Amino acid sequence: MARRNFSRSTFDSINLTPLIDTLFFLLIIFMVTAPLLEYSMDVSPPAMNADEMDPRDMKNAKTINIKADGTIIFDQTAVSQDELIRQLYRYINDPDVKVYLRADSEVKYGSVIQVLQQVKNSGFSNIFLITAEESSN
Repeated sequence: MARRNFSRSTFDSINLTPLIDTLFFLLIIFMVTAPLLEYSMDVSPPAMNADEMDPRDMKNAKTINIKADGTIIFDQTAVSQDELIRQLYRYINDPDVKVYLRADSEVKYGSVIQVLQQVKNSGFSNIFLITAEESSN
């Protein structure tokens, strides 16, 4: 019987290619799943237990109402979003003016935020959200 001699060479280095491939794969997985985890949090909004409004604060108040159909009412007058900003610019230099924003419960959250952002971008920092009193059931 003939014996076969296999050449046995020793490897003096580790092949890092599979290790690097695995590392990149895990990095991609974490990059994709991290933003999803941020938006999937279970958040409970706070109860509407704010202090009652002082009638003296309403003296220099400008009220914005958003009706269920999306109509914007500024100081008892129906206006568009562009007209609302033009009207607000008249009061920008008066530091005592406070802007109160009230929206119907049927209005989409995004619409309220859009109006709130426009009011903030027009230069007002005293913006207050009006909510209904919490019912005691």
